[in-house]
Amino acid sequence: MLLYIFLLLVVAGCSYSSTAVTKELDCVQEIMCSDPRTAFERLNALEVAEFEDSATMARWALMYSEAMVANNLAAPADTIVDIAVDYYGSHSDYERLRRAKQVKSMLQLCGDADALVCALYAQKEKEYMLYRERTERLRYIFAGAMLLFCAICIIVWQRNRLRIRNIQNEALVAEASSLREGLSRHMSECSVMESKLLSMLSRRFNVIDDLCETYYATQGTKAERKSIVDRVRSQIDALKADEGLFSEMESAVNECLGDMLALFAEELPNLKRDDYRMMVYLACNLSNRTIALLIGESVDVVYKRKSRLKARISASGCPHSALFLSVF
Repeated sequence: MLLYIFLLLVVAGCSYSSTAVTKELDCVQEIMCSDPRTAFERLNALEVAEFEDSATMARWALMYSEAMVANNLAAPADTIVDIAVDYYGSHSDYERLRRAKQVKSMLQLCGDADALVCALYAQKEKEYMLYRERTERLRYIFAGAMLLFCAICIIVWQRNRLRIRNIQNEALVAEASSLREGLSRHMSECSVMESKLLSMLSRRFNVIDDLCETYYATQGTKAERKSIVDRVRSQIDALKADEGLFSEMESAVNECLGDMLALFAEELPNLKRDDYRMMVYLACNLSNRTIALLIGESVDVVYKRKSRLKARISASGCPHSALFLSVF
């Protein structure tokens, strides 16, 4: 803000000074033909070193040279008239360039310059050199000020950018923390639910498993245990024929394992009923002996049927094959 005010004051001051010099040059232009001596004196009275722009300097140089010609004064050098020639030549002002070149040729015909004119001319040359030094210095100051202003703008922009990025990062971190907490809570709830469901499934069918294991371990023993074996066999036969119990087993598996049996029947519709039963028993985590008793086959047959069913599931390429194979 301070830099902006400083530049504004500098521009305003330069504008005021340039306006005053322009008015003076306009007045001199009006009396150039009628009173060239007064015009020359007023041009000499101007402080050339304080001019603010090169256009004003070129106009003064042209008028100063014209005043010398009008007063029949010889110039000791072409320094001042060359200011006008160079400026108007570079700015394509051909009319004033023509005037400047004409005045330059006329100055060379005016003869030798007297001492007073030489002193005045030398003074104006010094003032012109001071003007050039000052404009160069101001140019460097202005360039430095602009660089400083640009640097400040970049710093402010970078700070705002970093602040916005920090705010965004904090928001993302907070969101990630919230999601992590929610995910952890959800996983904990799922773990608890899974444990409960698996426990229910295990408790529901452990009686069947124990009965079958007992029967398998006691068959073919001595006669005094024959009645126990017969009773266990009758219970197993009852379980084999109980479709309600089988439906309950299906429902429990679907409830605990995400409708696995429903997906199995949908994705592998061409499997036999016996293969489906085998899948239900495997999902219930029954032992090979128990399955052998429930399907009325030997343990070797159970192994073979399990292997065949596993191979068919693997070869099917169904979407949930990994879930189905997890029970083997």
